[in-house]
Amino acid sequence: MQDDEFHSRLTGLDDDEFERLYGPLARLRPDAVAGLLDGMDAPWWIVGGWAIEAFTGERRDHDDVDVCILECDAPSLIAHFLGTHHVWVTGGGTLRPVLSATQRLPRWMHQIWVRENATEPWLLDVIVTPDRDGRWVFRRDPAVVLDLERVTWIAGDGLLYQRPEIILAFKAALNRPKDRSDLEAALPRLDVASRSWLADTIDRIHPSHPWLERVRT
Repeated sequence: MQDDEFHSRLTGLDDDEFERLYGPLARLRPDAVAGLLDGMDAPWWIVGGWAIEAFTGERRDHDDVDVCILECDAPSLIAHFLGTHHVWVTGGGTLRPVLSATQRLPRWMHQIWVRENATEPWLLDVIVTPDRDGRWVFRRDPAVVLDLERVTWIAGDGLLYQRPEIILAFKAALNRPKDRSDLEAALPRLDVASRSWLADTIDRIHPSHPWLERVRT
């Protein structure tokens, strides 16, 4: 539920076809997401376009709020919702319900979706990121292992967001018009260390990427 690209990889469907088959997506804002996750016994943070907007202060269009948790905290998220909501795990082209807190989670799980029931829209799309002993692992390059404090920051609304250079490192792989727009909005506001990390990461993962000259300028 992140975007057309994700829907296509999961089901081969575009957004409209996806909603006709699986149901609609609620268009929540970060404060509404915070209300749903209030009381969960694990850290969570916002990624994607909302995180770019929080960092830059520039308004942009949004489809939904993308939330991230560490893989080790997936049981806490599931326990938070089971009993009041329906929870599904996704990944590898598969969508499967979680029926109990003791159910073994599949290794192919990349995301967790939440809705009240089958007649209501999906409320949350939670990205499950790999971790190593509770430390964040960069899915594009698992050799990069960082403390959560290094990959997130607290915005003025009191919510935790992913740092913009990390979001842009993910967005470089897609390089869609909205990704290039986010790059132009965030890049002038990055400090030297963050900009250097972004350039080095893109160069390592995507040599000769068209963003490299712009990031290094």
